[in-house]
Amino acid sequence: MLVMNIVIVMFLLGLLLGFVGAGGSGFIISILTVAFGYPIHVALGTALAAMFFSSISGSISHYREGNAVLKTGVIVGLAGASGAWISSGWSSYIPEDRLGMLTSLMLFASGFALWLRLILVSRHRDSSDKQTFMLGEGVRYWVYSILIGVITGMLSGLFGIGSTPFIQLGLMLLLNMPMRYAAGTTMLVIIPIALAGGAGYMKIGYLDLQLLLLVVIGTMSGSYVGAKFTKRVPAFWLKVSMVLTPMIGATILWL
Repeated sequence: MLVMNIVIVMFLLGLLLGFVGAGGSGFIISILTVAFGYPIHVALGTALAAMFFSSISGSISHYREGNAVLKTGVIVGLAGASGAWISSGWSSYIPEDRLGMLTSLMLFASGFALWLRLILVSRHRDSSDKQTFMLGEGVRYWVYSILIGVITGMLSGLFGIGSTPFIQLGLMLLLNMPMRYAAGTTMLVIIPIALAGGAGYMKIGYLDLQLLLLVVIGTMSGSYVGAKFTKRVPAFWLKVSMVLTPMIGATILWL
């Protein structure tokens, strides 16, 4: 019965996440801890590992559409993977109640970062001209790329979140990358971060493989259906839903 309940709830959650186009690891953490009573550390590891599977299909699609910068994605992703691997071990030293509170605060910050990203997009419409951002030359490009990866990877590993808004903001503000490329490149970045972070949680015994399977089945099937509603809803409500989704997850986790 518990197995079916988890799959059904994750499917419904996947509908929302597919609609808003978000990874939703924070929401997954909230539901697993509050609704099903899983320890926060197990929920973090499971949510982070689940992002590996949900990001693969999206990154392939973005790359085929020409929306992802492969070199930048690899550099930032590998730097992020190292950060996620290191910080995932730190979570075991944080008490459950305090870790839940910190994760909740990070989800609120994620919602704010997403709101800031939407403002930047509205003020600076994307350009398809790749000459407007760094193309992988110079010391500054490497320093910024590694910095973005390490910081966002450590946030992901420690709090189990995808850090999508933070990665996109870093690519846009530090590398001057247009939003279209930032969105696609971020999907590439998340793959190694989620893989390394999930492996880190498995190493310290906080990854439940059976639970991971149930979460992946539910969220991926739900996201497939939910994505079909994205273009059928006014853009204003879609933007509101994108910002509120991590904040709702944070509120649930805070309770």
